[in-house]
Amino acid sequence: MEILTQYHQMAAIALARIFLGFLFLFQGYDAVFHIGIKKVTDTYHESFKLKGIPRMITSLSAWYTSYTELICGFLLVLGLFEFASLYLLGINLILAAIGFGMNAPLWDTRNVYPRLLLILFLLMTPLHSHHWSLDYLIFKS
Repeated sequence: MEILTQYHQMAAIALARIFLGFLFLFQGYDAVFHIGIKKVTDTYHESFKLKGIPRMITSLSAWYTSYTELICGFLLVLGLFEFASLYLLGINLILAAIGFGMNAPLWDTRNVYPRLLLILFLLMTPLHSHHWSLDYLIFKS
């Protein structure tokens, strides 16, 4: 029981990081490999076109969000470049909030808020508690 109490903070951080990583990884994998970036762009372009947003911006946003979710989600699962990944995914959520907000002002936030809370939790936890990651093994000083 002592081991559990001694490492519970590190375990909680690793659990949150891996869970969040898989959420983004699967979402990015689906967008890149199952749906396809073109179809993602086409889905949002129709409504954004009515607001005067050029297709190029919709396409760049679809590329950024899809590949950021895929790559950074994978990196979070491994615990590699954790803080850079968290900040890029935070930007990803901001873009998603802007896009969804422009599309429908009262959009369903049930998929965004849990991810945002996990990102904030991981960013606010003390650095010395992130031991169970590749970052710690490779870059510990």
